[in-house]
Amino acid sequence: MNAEALKAAEKVFPGGVNSPVRAFKSVGGSPLFIKRASGSRIFDVEGREYLDYVGSWGPMILGHADPDVIAAVTRTAASGLSFGAPTEAETELAHLVREAFPVIEKMRLVNSGTEATMSAVRLARGFTGRPLIVKFDGAYHGHADSLLVSAGSGVATLAIPGCPGIPESIAACTLVLPFNNIAALQACFEKHAGQIAGVIVEPVCGNIGVVNPADGYLAALRKLCSEHGALLIFDEVMTGFRSCFGGVSNLTEVCPDLTCLGKIVGGGMPLAIYGGRAEIMAHIAPDGPVYQAGTLAGNPVAVAAGIATLKKIKSQPHFYEHLLARAGKLEAGIAAAAATAGFKAVSNRFGSMFTMFFTDQPVVDYATAKTSNTALFARWFRGMLAEGVYLAPSQFEAAFLSAAHSDADIHHTIVAATHVFKQLAAGK
Repeated sequence: MNAEALKAAEKVFPGGVNSPVRAFKSVGGSPLFIKRASGSRIFDVEGREYLDYVGSWGPMILGHADPDVIAAVTRTAASGLSFGAPTEAETELAHLVREAFPVIEKMRLVNSGTEATMSAVRLARGFTGRPLIVKFDGAYHGHADSLLVSAGSGVATLAIPGCPGIPESIAACTLVLPFNNIAALQACFEKHAGQIAGVIVEPVCGNIGVVNPADGYLAALRKLCSEHGALLIFDEVMTGFRSCFGGVSNLTEVCPDLTCLGKIVGGGMPLAIYGGRAEIMAHIAPDGPVYQAGTLAGNPVAVAAGIATLKKIKSQPHFYEHLLARAGKLEAGIAAAAATAGFKAVSNRFGSMFTMFFTDQPVVDYATAKTSNTALFARWFRGMLAEGVYLAPSQFEAAFLSAAHSDADIHHTIVAATHVFKQLAAGK
């Protein structure tokens, strides 16, 4: 039935999917068509059950179909799906976000992480009056033209070297540097003195797989941006709320000028946020000249999901203690299974998200991430899927845990990984 569903979808969608990595092109086989999900599990159209470590690519930190979130969405939907006008719930969500991210003094609600990063970049240019943006090799900040240059995530997964449709004049305004290399950024500022509007960075990379910043790297970014009058933009669409009730800025005490949020902040619904210092956000229309708008921005149903999710996280004093402990146990168990079977692998983790790279060297940037054996990853992915464990179908993505994953789920996954690695070692 999955195969039949794909054939029907291919007649109306490019590749049969509405986002490229879903197509399983890099791992082989046909994508699963999901019919329903509950807690830590998803169920395909053939009725098969899988332990899910994709979590809709990150948002489902409470697990699928959390009853409190579903109740909030249902209750709100009964009063109307969209108004195109302000609601008090938007302000309630904003206060929860400000509590978690003190660096966000004012914000704007949008519909996707792409909209958030695109708008933040436009704002940085409008605020500074400068044309250039710095991003890092392999970083994926959504599919806006300015940010799709040398991108990771699906672009890396499908080995797309560039993206037709982006004019050279636009691509030339984006400067690409290696992650974790502060000397490269210093040289870039010197070469383009007075022209760089902002530096956008995933403070912990997630879209080339998980890559943590070197000690002092983020502080050095902050210092250089301040010295050269450029804005520092943290893309925490993926990392926000993944390790604490806040983000990397809370954990490192490095304060960006602008922050982009998505995924968890919308509770699984289409909602994202960009915001930061009030003086910068004052340049957004209607207060200022930098225009950005959206018919469905602040959609009441999406806002309700976000509020319910953040309130539930906040209400549980040991939420992150338990979540991170299980994440550490799972990461260590899978890494041990790989090592015992004789496979060279490196595991990187941030909070409740991690990636196993099939390489024998530390993964500190996109260049080292690309040393991974993607063919081996594909075999491992298919083996785990056969064991009923659903991982992201790409070497260059992260696995996500939710609060719904139990100790029994973690044990089952480690046992499955041990079995699969033994099979791979035996050449099966």
